Amino acid sequence: MPGPLAGLKVLEAGGIGPAPFCAMMLADLGAEVLQVTRPDTPHNAFDVPGRSRQRIALNLRSSEGRDIALALAAKADILIEGFRPGVMERLRLGPAECMTPNPRLIYGRMTGWGQTGPLAAAAGHDINYIAISGALHAIGRPDEAPVPPLNLVGDYGGGAMMLTVGLLAALQERSVSGKGQVIDAAMSDGAALLSSLFYGMAASGRWRGGRGENHLDGGAHFYNTYRCSDGKYISVAATEAKFYTQLLELCDIDDVCFQGQWERTRWPLLKARLAEVFLSRTRDEWCARAQGLDVCIAPVLDWSEAPLHPQNLHRSTFITIEGVTQPAPAPRFSRTPADLPRASTSVTGEVLARWGILPDTESDGPDDPGRI
Repeated sequence: MPGPLAGLKVLEAGGIGPAPFCAMMLADLGAEVLQVTRPDTPHNAFDVPGRSRQRIALNLRSSEGRDIALALAAKADILIEGFRPGVMERLRLGPAECMTPNPRLIYGRMTGWGQTGPLAAAAGHDINYIAISGALHAIGRPDEAPVPPLNLVGDYGGGAMMLTVGLLAALQERSVSGKGQVIDAAMSDGAALLSSLFYGMAASGRWRGGRGENHLDGGAHFYNTYRCSDGKYISVAATEAKFYTQLLELCDIDDVCFQGQWERTRWPLLKARLAEVFLSRTRDEWCARAQGLDVCIAPVLDWSEAPLHPQNLHRSTFITIEGVTQPAPAPRFSRTPADLPRASTSVTGEVLARWGILPDTESDGPDDPGRI
């Protein structure tokens, strides 16, 4: 595939969560990603993070499967794995085994807790990793339990995105030194890094410890979501004074009590007042009314509505592959744009030839990966 990463070879040890998402982003940008799967892994068109791959089924516990994986690693620029610490070493596919014959290899490791530390070997999921970062504590409404923010903060923001940055940084460094290295990406570390702004605000006294008490966590009336008369919601982010003035104009509010925008003691009352106002019209009526105002509002869209929004349609933010609507690659490149993503496919002899390997393979058809 064309794109800024065209020519880059990535070997992915198939798994779940952030490692496949990282591999998807590299594939979206033009890298040739070869995903090693279990022999019994079926093709799944609904596995959006698994798109744009060639898949090869290997039994890594067998000497033959391991030898082929090592041969592939010897030809790869990047290897990505997302197992608990020690798993790849037990398979004899760890950094020592893979990087000795290929010292230029960048070996990306994605875990929840990191490769070291008292929790390194412990089980966990996104919500656990962001819990120790401080991020989960801050998300939710007052006097309620913390709210899981899907698995966006740990798996994808703190995990996949940080691993991707690490891999690309190591790739740049390799262009100077000629040497690869190991990237130890932990979701708990990444979630903490994503919270940098809030640690700074807390240290300066500008962030209160309780949930829903601050202007970015739902505490403020001017930065919140409101239910409309049709049961749908609208998002409001009128933080700066000029946008706040436009919000009051939009809502036909001239009450003097709204003049103290940053007086925290007023926020609960003003939120209640705004909630009553937004209940007077439907979500789409509010959006139509806001046309021409610089007010920082947007409709809260569900999965089926988002692809149909005019802004998303204009930018082709969503695409369809094998009947599955999904987000298009991001960001956009002016000189080296990538192709549209494609469905994952079984490995072919041509692909293996590009990697310098020509083992015997079997295939029962396009939905059945080559088995080795």
